[in-house]
Amino acid sequence: MKKDYIDIFSGCGGLAYGLQQSGWEVLFAIEKSSDAFSTLEKNVLCNIKKIWPHWLEYAANDINDICKKNKKELRKYRGKVMLVAGGPPCQGFSSAGQRNESDVRNKLVDSYLEFVDLVKPEMIFFENVRGFTMPFTISENEQKCYSDYIVEQLKKRKYSVDFKIINFSDFGVPQSRNRFILFASKKGKTKDFFQFLYDGRETFLKQRDLEQYVSVQDAISDLMSKNGKGVCPDSKGFFAGKYGMVSSKYQRYMRKNVICDMPNSHRFAKHKKETEKRFKQMISEEESNKNLSKILLNKYGIKKNCINILDKNLVSPTITTHPDDHIHYEEPRILTVREYARLQSFPDDFEFKGKYTTGGKRRKVEVPRYTQVGNAIPPLFAEQVGLALNKYMQKYVIVYDNSKKDS
Repeated sequence: MKKDYIDIFSGCGGLAYGLQQSGWEVLFAIEKSSDAFSTLEKNVLCNIKKIWPHWLEYAANDINDICKKNKKELRKYRGKVMLVAGGPPCQGFSSAGQRNESDVRNKLVDSYLEFVDLVKPEMIFFENVRGFTMPFTISENEQKCYSDYIVEQLKKRKYSVDFKIINFSDFGVPQSRNRFILFASKKGKTKDFFQFLYDGRETFLKQRDLEQYVSVQDAISDLMSKNGKGVCPDSKGFFAGKYGMVSSKYQRYMRKNVICDMPNSHRFAKHKKETEKRFKQMISEEESNKNLSKILLNKYGIKKNCINILDKNLVSPTITTHPDDHIHYEEPRILTVREYARLQSFPDDFEFKGKYTTGGKRRKVEVPRYTQVGNAIPPLFAEQVGLALNKYMQKYVIVYDNSKKDS
């Protein structure tokens, strides 16, 4: 059974990589950021360059431009593509943000729907933050909830729809990360997809010799700076960490395809001595796995709304796109990109491209490595999604009808 799909709002490729591991083949992907596209191309798209559509530039693209300029080409996929997968940017919906209904990023939900109208896939997979289910106040007497909106719109398009709030830590990802997951299909009972997803966890993890719940220590203890350092290969003037001994099943799995002694993107931040001293005091005195209050932050002279000290014995809290939001559980420093990636279940042979960080006005246009990882769908969860989609297709015998003419 052929399993072709189109990946939109692809980011650095967490979803695409996971689906690829479960047997899905991406026809093409749409991602606006050139930084994220570079990472996506390196790890996923390089395998499909020969079949990339001639009408679509092999580069970063804006979905609105594609929908506007390539309607005819997209309509040719009707009846010929099984799945459209992806999730529009989540920052406008996040409860950690300003939640401004007029945020232009919120309008990308309509771009998603327009793409669906043009392609008309058999199935749809959609992901966003939990805040996607929280209503915005439009006026004194009116509220708008985007989760209700997209469900309503997809049902109007004759899709059966179901959704759940899922915590990725229940699927072997060492991070408590609640996300809105929606599945839609033209055939079958969509609740079965979620049943397949949950029922498949135990077998999936057992086959890979993985635990369902993975602590921060089990995820990243082999990446500590005390394990050794060397000159960072991609950042002049910085040091990068070397591998320590494997001490968990999860670490062994993440490193299974790596033969070098220095992980990709494992560059350590250059903290000032007073910053290290401050972090060391916080690690020894303050409660871990909890956003420290402004009172405590003022105590340490930290001008941030929140900061979190990781607890080595628990799964990580939701990682963000700001590297200084989290402090290592033992070493007085922020996490490296590779440690971020481990908490998101990216395997160590997944290489990240672009700058490590950015700031100021550049944050609106640049997507550095920390942001790429923080915005991603964990590949380990995405692979389980792909396997659940396989079972759904098999149950409802969803196949292509290549005799269909373009609508």
